[in-house]
Amino acid sequence: MAENRSGAAVGFIYFASLMMIIIGFFDVIQGLAAIIKQSYYAISPNYVFKFNVATWGWINLLLGLVILLAGFGLWSGAVWARTVGVIMAVIIAIAEFAWLPYSPVWSVIVIALSVFVIWALTAHGRDVTMG
Repeated sequence: MAENRSGAAVGFIYFASLMMIIIGFFDVIQGLAAIIKQSYYAISPNYVFKFNVATWGWINLLLGLVILLAGFGLWSGAVWARTVGVIMAVIIAIAEFAWLPYSPVWSVIVIALSVFVIWALTAHGRDVTMG
């Protein structure tokens, strides 16, 4: 018995993969900006999660690269990409929460998009691989 493939669900997955690629790309750029020019971001003196801006840059760079690759992996319907995508979306959301004082508007946008990615990959992920 063949299951029906939902066109809307597949669209959600492809949109989620595109969002992962965009988030990854911008996190890489954000990380590089923090590494190359540490004075680019304003630093709050009493912030709980205070790291050196370059440390945040490396965190953003590495997380961005991983979610970028997982986003491309979703286009092939790879199960590993869905799994990595969900895990990375959770980690990215947490990291962006910690990054709020440095870039508040972008962090809130990325947190919201991460929630959407988690929902799309967990609710509709199998529809991409169904034939």
